[in-house]
Amino acid sequence: MPRRPRAALFAGLVALIVGIVGLVLVAPVLAASGPSTGTPAGAVGMTGMAGMRGGPVAPGATPIGIELAAANARASIASLGDSNLELSEVMEFSANYYAQAIERNTGIHAFELLIDKYTGTVFPEMGPNMVWNTKYGVMGGMMRWQGFGAGSAAEMPIGPAQVQQNARQYLRTQGLNLDVGEPDRFYGYYTLHTLRDRQIEGMISVNGETGVVWYHTWHGPFVREVEFRT
Repeated sequence: MPRRPRAALFAGLVALIVGIVGLVLVAPVLAASGPSTGTPAGAVGMTGMAGMRGGPVAPGATPIGIELAAANARASIASLGDSNLELSEVMEFSANYYAQAIERNTGIHAFELLIDKYTGTVFPEMGPNMVWNTKYGVMGGMMRWQGFGAGSAAEMPIGPAQVQQNARQYLRTQGLNLDVGEPDRFYGYYTLHTLRDRQIEGMISVNGETGVVWYHTWHGPFVREVEFRT
């Protein structure tokens, strides 16, 4: 079998890079119509997403419960082999459980996870967690060697006050009578709770480099929250 010419290999590599960069450019637009897909470094599986996305669920199926969801998220984080990471919080929504991992030594949030409500499968959250996370996401893990990302720098040009302003402005333009909470800082972006009458309604993220806003459309109504960090 003849070897593939180097020019063809180079062209394929360039196409891959262009495709990934294109995902970053169009991702905020795609978020308005549905979640983006992909698998960042450290992903533990993408099965079990049918229930989260409105797929078939057995009539008698019941959610696994937030305690088991937390245990699964903690096991997923531990499987990465980084003792500096720990579970920060778990939230229950109607469509999924949501969890955050945080760095022990810096207090900076590392990445976001979703847990299927019926299978307990843990997988990386789509959206900002994948394409904006410069240390733990797709762009941090795959593109840093090409020099495209901001690496693992924690400082961002846009601060928390501007982040809240951008998020509020977006919500107003969408006709949503919501406020936002204090931003949680990740590498490359922030995630905030959206609030209705000072109660959690959902989530929204803001890019710390560009100020672009990405509203989380995949959770459904909020149920409850449990904080786990010691």
